[in-house]
Amino acid sequence: MSIVNISAYKFIRLDDLPALREHLLARCEALALKGTILLAPEGINLFLAGSRAQIDGFMQALRQDPRFADIEPKESVSDEVPFGRMRVRLKREIITMRTPAIHPEGGRAPAVDAATVQRWLDQGHDDDGRELLMLDTRNDYEIERGHFRHAVDYQLTSFSDFPAAIAADRDRYAGKTVVSYCTGGIRCEKAALHMQELGMSHVYQLDGGILKYLELTDGTHWQGDCFVFDGRGAVDRQLLPSATSDEGADA
Repeated sequence: MSIVNISAYKFIRLDDLPALREHLLARCEALALKGTILLAPEGINLFLAGSRAQIDGFMQALRQDPRFADIEPKESVSDEVPFGRMRVRLKREIITMRTPAIHPEGGRAPAVDAATVQRWLDQGHDDDGRELLMLDTRNDYEIERGHFRHAVDYQLTSFSDFPAAIAADRDRYAGKTVVSYCTGGIRCEKAALHMQELGMSHVYQLDGGILKYLELTDGTHWQGDCFVFDGRGAVDRQLLPSATSDEGADA
């Protein structure tokens, strides 16, 4: 498979959005990349596909901007480019939750890596003996394609419904360790920050999301495929296009 697909994000204050949009669009077009980049005052979220040389060329150029020097994308491969065009869009939020008090660029949510989450799931508790709860922050149609066993699932139709769901269910998490998760890390980071703002303790995000978990582990405790927002529809435990995928959305 010759196409490299990357996804990455970073919460960081951005004040030069129109100029940054033009710069990134020109760079992507010069490299003949396809995909989507979202820019907002709170940061950047990107999904791109191309050859190894094209992707490496883009990442090298992106990291020349000190604000993005530490971005580490998640990678997967495919036979074809799963995007039909290249877009760089300006938005109010790179992931919409409609909770103005959350400022993720002010500091990351506590994160736990894939290997540790797998070990905690093996044990059924964290290293301090607290019961472990996995919290799925994705939408219902994504969860239908795959999920962690016994994860909390609010059947969300939009991430903006997450704050109300948590507010009505806080007692469930008392005395437990919570690991929020999503596809690539962006939603579960914002969710974890919101839960901290509510005064909830022992809340973490799965660092790098499901994609990083499948990349760095053997996929134990994961059931099904992982929905992705591009033409592949979903990827399997090996991060390859799922044999059962329907055509996905062009993110």
